[in-house]
Amino acid sequence: MMIEVFDKKGSKVSQIDLNAELYGGEVKEHLFYEVVKMQLANRRAGTASTKTKGEVSGGGIKPWKQKGTGRARSGSNRSPVWRHGGTVFGPHPRDYSYALPKKVMKEALRNAVAYKLKEGKLRIYDALELDAPKSKLALEVLKNSNLSNALIVIDGPNRNMELAVRNLKDFKLINARGLNVYDILNYDTLVMTKGAFEKVEAMIQ
Repeated sequence: MMIEVFDKKGSKVSQIDLNAELYGGEVKEHLFYEVVKMQLANRRAGTASTKTKGEVSGGGIKPWKQKGTGRARSGSNRSPVWRHGGTVFGPHPRDYSYALPKKVMKEALRNAVAYKLKEGKLRIYDALELDAPKSKLALEVLKNSNLSNALIVIDGPNRNMELAVRNLKDFKLINARGLNVYDILNYDTLVMTKGAFEKVEAMIQ
């Protein structure tokens, strides 16, 4: 298995031999669901809160006597059936996060990269350096390869590229160490520098 490496102008400059054991097997798409569900759960703030009958202000006195008024009996004006009363079974602050086994996370990431490769949506660049932190320059590089929506993965500090991509709504730039299944699947094309690809490959082996 081979994959081509391009320069900023979109011209082929070399190619990389791929490990058939990493990318040649069947893509286990069910892992994507498990990992993405976990990632989204871990992002939840869990700060929604409501007050129960015992927490709302007021109450403490019986609104009217038990018998003889002709009205339904009532013990507190903070009952859930009253206006401004407490909430029954409402949300309270909680932690929604949980963790999957490291082997599952690694396998899901490997399958996500393999999925993009098989779909022809993985593109490798020898480097992605810009002369200035300008979105226009970044778009020129990306449009040379007909990219309109992509996750860009770099292998180290690249201030000009980081600032240039920050304002582009259809592109996102992250470091290889932060690569994750959700972002890979959320963008049409996976773009990596050669150095980033080598780091990712070491992570998923």
